[in-house]
Amino acid sequence: MQQKDTGIVLHTLKYNDTSLIIEMYTAHSGRKSFIASIPKSKKARVKTVLFQPLSLIEFESPEHSKGNLHRFKEVKPVSPFISLPYDPYKSAIALFLAEFLYRAIREEGENQSLYNYLTHSIEWLDHCEGGFANFHLVFLMRLSRFLGLYPNTETYSEGSYFDLLNAEFTPNPTFLHTYHINKEESAQFYQLMRMNYDTMHLFKMNRQQRTRCLELINDYYRLHLPDFPVLKSIEVLKGLFD
Repeated sequence: MQQKDTGIVLHTLKYNDTSLIIEMYTAHSGRKSFIASIPKSKKARVKTVLFQPLSLIEFESPEHSKGNLHRFKEVKPVSPFISLPYDPYKSAIALFLAEFLYRAIREEGENQSLYNYLTHSIEWLDHCEGGFANFHLVFLMRLSRFLGLYPNTETYSEGSYFDLLNAEFTPNPTFLHTYHINKEESAQFYQLMRMNYDTMHLFKMNRQQRTRCLELINDYYRLHLPDFPVLKSIEVLKGLFD
């Protein structure tokens, strides 16, 4: 029996000359691994272009597979991207976020609210025409809510410090650990938590501030997700968006 589903491409790995292993986050099964045969023929129905970072695809696969690798029967895009693979800034963001999600999302099983958030965000980035320099920062802060990691913003007051380990603002930094940030950075971090995709262009940050926020967010996830690494693609974003 065939199962129909949609999914988001997080990671691909070349298995051999004609096969790819693809890690996806699917609408009905959560995190799932697939193996796809990619014939070299130009007439092949399944092509590597379908599996670019954050691609949204719909597919059929056998409901039951032996082992952890599932096979596609049919694959096609949910809707072709308008700009994401062709804009160098957007494609750099997509590469980074795909790696981030590959490391951060580990659950199997359906989580429709998370899947809807991801697909909405990807489609928003693909369709927007400008003002997306803060997109990856807002995306990651809002993602933390779906992973149960969202900081406690109710404890914020002007001049407070943000405690990365305890995920809250405090009037005085603790001496029990060193995972807190200064007042100025804490204010920027709080401001970042208040942004959404429609308002983020109103919050002006320079490259240095944006880079620092990205480093802090990565540190925050590393503290709260076991074995979360320093991401290789993080360096790509540091040089973007003056």
